[in-house]
Amino acid sequence: MKPVISILMVCALAAGQQKTYKPKEEKLPGAPVKQPIAYSHKTHIAAGLTCTGCHTMPGDGFAATYPKEAFCMGCHQSIKTDSAEIQKLAQFSKDKKSVPWVKVYQLPDIVWFNHALHVKDAKIGCGECHGDVAQRDVLFQEKSAMMNSCMDCHAKRSAPNGCDTCHATQ
Repeated sequence: MKPVISILMVCALAAGQQKTYKPKEEKLPGAPVKQPIAYSHKTHIAAGLTCTGCHTMPGDGFAATYPKEAFCMGCHQSIKTDSAEIQKLAQFSKDKKSVPWVKVYQLPDIVWFNHALHVKDAKIGCGECHGDVAQRDVLFQEKSAMMNSCMDCHAKRSAPNGCDTCHATQ
């Protein structure tokens, strides 16, 4: 009889500890994000640049990088050199310092996300998560980065959706 009571007690405790996931409130669209250098994705995409041409995914592809200042200066040594914003960029490049870009989308530390797995392997366009960046002069959070959005996307694509998919140590 004691083992049955013990099992019932453990089950009751476990049931009492389970909580329904309630996402924090998210206001979309978010406010435009002020960057240290004004940058128009719209202008650069119209000029023929691509997301992955500037935001590479080195190594295991965990993160999409910001372009190196020297890369940008490849064009801007001769294009819009009189622009105050390009002059800021040139100074960062000359000083060999990274522009301190402000992230528009930030996932919690407990979430494991691999850009290459989504972009290169699953062929998901950047706009699926980041919105229509190609039409933006100033970026803002326009798509949800909450767990429900990710899980809905995984469900639509029949991708794994268990907790350990995104919350395990990879």
